[in-house]
Amino acid sequence: MIKNLRLTHEVLDVSEVYTIADNARNGAVVLMSGMVRNQTGGRAVDYLDYQAYESMALQVFQEISDRCHQKFPDVTEVVIHHRLGKLKIGEISVLVAVGSPHRAEAFEACRYAIDTLKIDAPIWKKEFWLDGISSWVNCPI
Repeated sequence: MIKNLRLTHEVLDVSEVYTIADNARNGAVVLMSGMVRNQTGGRAVDYLDYQAYESMALQVFQEISDRCHQKFPDVTEVVIHHRLGKLKIGEISVLVAVGSPHRAEAFEACRYAIDTLKIDAPIWKKEFWLDGISSWVNCPI
């Protein structure tokens, strides 16, 4: 498996992702960390469960990386790690890091990568509320 693109049930490591994105040509590494918050829309969240069509999600991660390199030609590295399974409040669900010689391009490419991932990747989130009810979020099922 390519270390830049990963789905895992293990805890995500910010320093590992940063190190992968780092490169001697870089003047910037932008890292976005998405985490489980304690509420959504005013409802108290107990925990989240992420599921994915793993082989397709990794293919989408590769396509996102490829498009980042095409749209932002100076980008040196694109790293996308997403966690699966049960995540508690405060745990990191996704890390996206982009290295580039210039900060503006790194910021733009990182935002493009996470925004595209949220739309294109077959990863589904089920929210479990403190009141015992659960619901899928943005799930086509």
